[in-house]
Amino acid sequence: MALEFEKELTATETGIPGMLVFDLPVHGDSRGWFKENWQREKMTALGLPDMGPVQNNISFNDDAGVTRGIHAEPWDKFISVACGRVFGAWVDLRPGESFGQVYTCELDPSRAIYVPRGVGNSYQALEDGTAYTYLVNAHWSAELKSTYTFVNLADPELGIEWPIPLDRCELSEADRRHPMLADALPMAPRRTLVTGCGGQLGRAVRALAEARGLPGFDYCDVDTFDLSNPDDYSKYDWSLYGAVINCGAYTAVDKAETPDGRTIAWKANATGPALLARTCAEHGITLVHVSSDYVFDGASLNHAEGEPLSPLSVYGQSKAAGDLAAAGCSRHYIVRSSWVIGEGRNFVRTMRSLSDRVADPADALDKVAVVDDQYGRLTFTRDMAEGILWLLGYREGDVEPSAPAPHGAYNLTGSGPVESWAQIAARVFDLANGNGAAVEPVSTAEYYAGAEGPVAPRPEHSALDLSKIEATGFVPRDWTEELAEYMAAL
Repeated sequence: MALEFEKELTATETGIPGMLVFDLPVHGDSRGWFKENWQREKMTALGLPDMGPVQNNISFNDDAGVTRGIHAEPWDKFISVACGRVFGAWVDLRPGESFGQVYTCELDPSRAIYVPRGVGNSYQALEDGTAYTYLVNAHWSAELKSTYTFVNLADPELGIEWPIPLDRCELSEADRRHPMLADALPMAPRRTLVTGCGGQLGRAVRALAEARGLPGFDYCDVDTFDLSNPDDYSKYDWSLYGAVINCGAYTAVDKAETPDGRTIAWKANATGPALLARTCAEHGITLVHVSSDYVFDGASLNHAEGEPLSPLSVYGQSKAAGDLAAAGCSRHYIVRSSWVIGEGRNFVRTMRSLSDRVADPADALDKVAVVDDQYGRLTFTRDMAEGILWLLGYREGDVEPSAPAPHGAYNLTGSGPVESWAQIAARVFDLANGNGAAVEPVSTAEYYAGAEGPVAPRPEHSALDLSKIEATGFVPRDWTEELAEYMAAL
């Protein structure tokens, strides 16, 4: 079959989720031909994941009929032919509805295919002297070999119509012994590491992952994995991970203004994320980094993701530095929140306790001063956890990501009205004991007058624009509705 020249670069979906066939422009004349076999910018624009290849392999086949496979390894592949032709057959060996799905096509120098991790790969050389090439985004290692999975080339359940019958082909003994599909082991999904699992958000992510039955989630906190300590990174085989959700942070805003607190804040919020981002970039891991409204100065009424960073406090400066470091990982989500509420000590629980004291005739507390010149929305950790899994690509029923959102920064808070801390406190008081009138609005300056120790400057306006994450299909719940549910559960 003659090689087709001057085709337009196109990408075509296959019946296997995530697998794409590329028609490649090949330019030829009397001397031979030339092509751009791999072109990151053009191909990612057509839907190819930014796979970040680290190794280029060539399999040369002396004779037509050489047949290899069906192998699934824990990495993505971009497969093409340098010379000759192959008949390729691919079988989805990932757990889920598409397990066992088959796709076949011929490849020549003008056609290539992207094969996601966990899809079994096989081919048959159709011409003598065929050179089959593939880029992969993980290095081969003896440790990883135990994670491979296989299926038999001749399994009748697959229904593969090999152009050259297999009994006339050159096969390895190992390929002949591979199991049938009914006995094949699905490839385990890449694992997800959740750092800071002891905090409000970390606990919420864990609870949601366990409620959905998501496999492969590992959890750690600073006592077992200190992100700012380079030596701690050797505790993990990073080749097994597909995502890291960094829920850890130092959030003592006022203590961060002290000499000791400044050191701790920069260690946890900047040094740690920088080391983590570098590790994720080196291993093709998706990094989810949780950030804060404090990276902005609060001058805007509604902060968009692209607003220039302008932190007022040491805490905000350390978080902004962490954002910049996380953005250095090509596969990243920076998730910005404000006024976080979850399990453990938080503003709502404190206000609930004060409302109970006001309602107690034996307690002398009549009024509670609350700041009335800082404005924002509450962010409930359950909503944040759902939004993070959504960005990673988890949809209802998924055991591994299927439709990740474009990488980048996203605001993720509750939707609903923008209110001051005092207005929110009054809501809590009313829901608890009907005594919202006991909340006394005061200015920030009045509230902190006479405070012992340094006080960090706060953004006046902390509302975050939610249009970007809503455009992905995730619409955060109204925080006022969540507040009522949260209070009822206390």
